[in-house]
Amino acid sequence: MIEKYLINQCSPTLASLKTGSLFTVTSCDINSIKKDIGYWNEKLKNKLLNLILLKYKDGSALVYLYRKNMLKEDLEKSGVARFMKRNGYDDINVDNALNILEKKLSADEKFPHEIGLFLGYPLGDVIGFIKNSGKKFKRAGCWKVYCNECEAVKTFNKFKKCKDIYMRLWREGKSIVQLTVAV
Repeated sequence: MIEKYLINQCSPTLASLKTGSLFTVTSCDINSIKKDIGYWNEKLKNKLLNLILLKYKDGSALVYLYRKNMLKEDLEKSGVARFMKRNGYDDINVDNALNILEKKLSADEKFPHEIGLFLGYPLGDVIGFIKNSGKKFKRAGCWKVYCNECEAVKTFNKFKKCKDIYMRLWREGKSIVQLTVAV
């Protein structure tokens, strides 16, 4: 069920260019999505990738694919721990941070825009998005850019090229496991 989402939405994460990717599966039942996640976790564990169900509501599942080692590095970057603490993350250990994120998403309160850090977005852009309520950005692409526009454009182009190549190779018969980079 989720194979097409992995290629279409997660190619840069599969290629180890990006920390994590989110995708939403609609019209699914909880047991089927959990079974699919378990299946893909088993298939991708040797590639050091993890899939988790962040939220399920009304037949819609929010799924997160991530590289734990990259997320750990991102959460340890300068300024991130202080930012995360201000946003309710007392412990930035990967597992604890993911548990807090899941709870925030399940609470159906204000959307936790710090989720950008779980996707590998620059801290400055996450802060800029929050401070500007998603407005006054320099550029929009994979995320809204508030800081280093030139670097972001290069990254957007790299992600697009990766997705295009992965989609072509997948249509030609390469499996997701074959296309996934082990780190």
